[in-house]
Amino acid sequence: MSYPRTIPLLPCADIDDIEPFFAALGFRTTYRQLRPNPALGLHGHGFDLQYYGLKGHTPESSHSSCLVIVDDTGPIWEEFAAGLREAYGKLPIKGFPRITRPRARKNADGLSGFSLIDPAGNWLRFFRHGVAETSPSEFSRLGEAVQNAVVLADSKGDEAQAAKVLQGAIKRAPADDPARADAQSFIDELTERLSES
Repeated sequence: MSYPRTIPLLPCADIDDIEPFFAALGFRTTYRQLRPNPALGLHGHGFDLQYYGLKGHTPESSHSSCLVIVDDTGPIWEEFAAGLREAYGKLPIKGFPRITRPRARKNADGLSGFSLIDPAGNWLRFFRHGVAETSPSEFSRLGEAVQNAVVLADSKGDEAQAAKVLQGAIKRAPADDPARADAQSFIDELTERLSES
């Protein structure tokens, strides 16, 4: 029996901005047309994407998103990160395009996830299939603040608010809190992301 599948249709201003971006991530072009309407089909890592040209589209105003469920977010993130570093000379973590790091997501029942934001501002949200390894009740208050900051920064794109939440939680946390290293690592990353604005 074949199962239904869906293919996201995502907007962009110019398919010529999208095609090389995804080629760097290991995707191949399966379809391309310029007239009567620009369209681009891509396939890679076991799934398909379709893009269409939308006059006046800007990354800042994009509200489009899709979920990609994978067995493990680590390997696909590593492949994407390597491709992005080769294409851009560094890992883009601010602006368009950008990528977040795989982390447990409070808003996904603790499953590991990351976001890839393409040059058109579309959010491709990758999540690990399965059951979370850590229960939310197992986190300290600082650990809970890290989880909240991840949602703010990596799911909502609000790095400034995430940093504010995390800085306050770090100040209030005991020195021996088990989440301190994760919190400090994430605040360091947020500081870098905010400095590139």
